[in-house]
Amino acid sequence: MSLSSVLPPSRRSALIAFLAGALAVSSFAPFGGFPLAVLALALLLLALEGATPRAGFWRGWLFGVGLMGFGVFWIRISLNEFGNMPAPVAQLLTLVFVAAMALYYGVLGWALRRLAAGPDRVGALLCFPALYVLLEWLRGWLFTGFPWLALGYGQIDGPLAGWLPLLGVYGASLVAALSAGLLWWSVRRARGRGRPLALTALVVLWGGGWALAQLDWTHPEGAPLRASVVQANIPQAIKWNPETGPATVRAYLELTRDHLDADVVVWPETALPDFLDVLRAPLIDPLAERARETGTEIVLGIPVREPDGGRYYNALLAIGSVEDRYFKRHLVPFGEFLPFKAWLGPLIAWFEVPMSDFSRGEAARPLLQVGTHPVGASICYEDAFGAELIEALPEARYLINVSNDAWFGDSLAPHQHLQIARARALESGRDLLRATNTGISAIIDYRGRVIERVPAFVRGGASAEIQPRVGATPFARLGNAPVVVLAALMLALGIALARR
Repeated sequence: MSLSSVLPPSRRSALIAFLAGALAVSSFAPFGGFPLAVLALALLLLALEGATPRAGFWRGWLFGVGLMGFGVFWIRISLNEFGNMPAPVAQLLTLVFVAAMALYYGVLGWALRRLAAGPDRVGALLCFPALYVLLEWLRGWLFTGFPWLALGYGQIDGPLAGWLPLLGVYGASLVAALSAGLLWWSVRRARGRGRPLALTALVVLWGGGWALAQLDWTHPEGAPLRASVVQANIPQAIKWNPETGPATVRAYLELTRDHLDADVVVWPETALPDFLDVLRAPLIDPLAERARETGTEIVLGIPVREPDGGRYYNALLAIGSVEDRYFKRHLVPFGEFLPFKAWLGPLIAWFEVPMSDFSRGEAARPLLQVGTHPVGASICYEDAFGAELIEALPEARYLINVSNDAWFGDSLAPHQHLQIARARALESGRDLLRATNTGISAIIDYRGRVIERVPAFVRGGASAEIQPRVGATPFARLGNAPVVVLAALMLALGIALARR
């Protein structure tokens, strides 16, 4: 019995759209099936065949539900297990979030059927990739942004990775979406010479990515550095417990003592569960003195509050030969600050998150002085915003990201977040040091390759040689503007041709 005999065409197309979204998750870490992203989008085009604009919206929305539902359902863990929210409420809010994020893909399906006659050659090769990327870019900044699962991240281990230093992660998304359009057209619509032309275009796009990956956009400066990242694996459930604070401090001091032969040692986000002014005399000053004696720079995550105690910040502190600070600029809604606080204040009593009312750092650029080197700094979720991180370039000689992925337990999130960090290293042409509380900590080279790592839920450290670099990739110079303009031009051309 075939699927077509069981389901009517409209429901069959809806099911294909949902399954295509779920399939797209397999292109991201930890699965690594980067070609599946192209297949998933080609199946979405198949599902949109013959749809009215209204049906196109619902099929696109179902694709988004499949993508977000399977890809980021780990949000439930932070709400329920660590935010002390009742499980049914946490699951309901997660489903609401998934449904809201899926609306972007609903707009994609509606717009493709409304603006173009497609899917046809114009719709698949111009309107579809342009709409996909423009909506993905919009999702990355609207309402503070949620850029997770941008299609380009899943291409970090494939030939399309070569497009990241040129056009950023959205550029890789555009090429992947265009590849899906070519695949769909070659199978469903191409006639005569159309199919060979489509396959040739695929070879050019993917071969071009491979060729671009052979280029070095930046170059070394100065001597290499011995770098270490440490991971104490402190469970989130006890991280802020005052009784376990001394044990947490001992764990990081012991790990650091084992790596004092390094030039730089990086601790995770809020590694120390108390404010800088409280820990300054008993811990920070003696540690800085020890670091100067051994010639080591130490970068650690710690909350910092203003002298009057009114505002406090999620901060990075560099100690050793010099002391410098970086305050997190892009905060996570509900996790680090409460939007519409006057209206949503009662949620605080329900969502019991320690340190959930941080203030936003006001630094113009995300730079941190670590010894003699300016470094591009990001804390947790900030590394998901490539256009913000490149504000540290070209001055930054390497990058540091600290995070606390313990919020999401043993899920897809730590693997996806490491993949995002790898994309930032490749986009910027800089080595990156990544330290997390429970994993996955890693040292990443300027091509986005993991040199060393500390697995999730393991106490330990990793050391490797990194190379300070200078210069700027095209993406570091121009950001997302080229790919947004290119997508907008593709969409305008597609609409014009469709109307003719």
